[in-house]
Amino acid sequence: MAPLVLLVASLAFVCEGVRVRPNAPRNYVFFAREHERISEASFLTHERVAGAQLTFTWRELEPERDRYDLTAIRERLAFLERHGKRLFIQLQDVSFSERILVPEYLTTDTAFHGGAARKYEGEGESARFGGWTARRWDPAVRARFIKLIGVLGAELDGRIEGLVIPETAIGFDHPAFRPAGFTYESYVEGIREIMSAARKAFPRSCVIIYANFMPGEWLPANDKGYLRAVYAHADSIGAGVGGPDLLPHRRGQRNHSYPLIAARRQAVVAGVAVQDGNLAEKDPGTGARVTVAQLYRFATDELRLDYIFWGTEEPYYSAEIIPYLRGLNVR
Repeated sequence: MAPLVLLVASLAFVCEGVRVRPNAPRNYVFFAREHERISEASFLTHERVAGAQLTFTWRELEPERDRYDLTAIRERLAFLERHGKRLFIQLQDVSFSERILVPEYLTTDTAFHGGAARKYEGEGESARFGGWTARRWDPAVRARFIKLIGVLGAELDGRIEGLVIPETAIGFDHPAFRPAGFTYESYVEGIREIMSAARKAFPRSCVIIYANFMPGEWLPANDKGYLRAVYAHADSIGAGVGGPDLLPHRRGQRNHSYPLIAARRQAVVAGVAVQDGNLAEKDPGTGARVTVAQLYRFATDELRLDYIFWGTEEPYYSAEIIPYLRGLNVR
């Protein structure tokens, strides 16, 4: 039990510090791949924005086997540090397009079984192609991803605010689309192993898993315990939880990740991103589009978030998000 206590206590270096004011999440801007936008005055001079979340792909950070290139991270981090802003890194191994984000050597070496697999959205034979995912369930591929996480942690732990592991939702429900070697159980185990490795590599910075849905179940009717297992593991190792969308009126999120986020212990950090389309959602009760203030209250009062990662979709970012955050009394 002692090692667990020490591990959770280590969150105080960065993560626990955000709870100086209860019910006040820290606000970050999710620039994703638009790294150059961290130089915008609306971001740099905004006193209520703590920092940026930037996406880096596995392929760009390991262009060749065992050759790691962290130049882009170093440059972005140094720039943000000079301006008093913090950095969250989203380590992307999943795409939503034809892009494959794992290193090329994984796709050509037979030991890695292709390195990545096509994923699908929808149900049954009508499911449509939804991008590529690293073979997280494959021990050979996972070992390489974990090695990268270790390289990142050795240089960046404590300097960055946190590391985000992308969403757990992938679609292989129809047997015809299921990759060789994939099982629901092996996927759960793969996610847990990645989480443990990330927490070990980043004992001082936050580690957040975007655990939104898990293949093989649909809550509440078909609950196999997969998503709950991920949240239980996060709790046991001192990792954070969250998801890629802030959608208070979506039944799927309300039946899956949101109640688990809301029920977490106070020691477990949580962060959710406001992604493209979130502010176009309508309240089914009123028919009115949701507002930034409503999303903030939901994040604060119901989910008790420690971090909100605000996306830059226009016109919402410039006209609504940035002005709203200026009116807050917290950073």
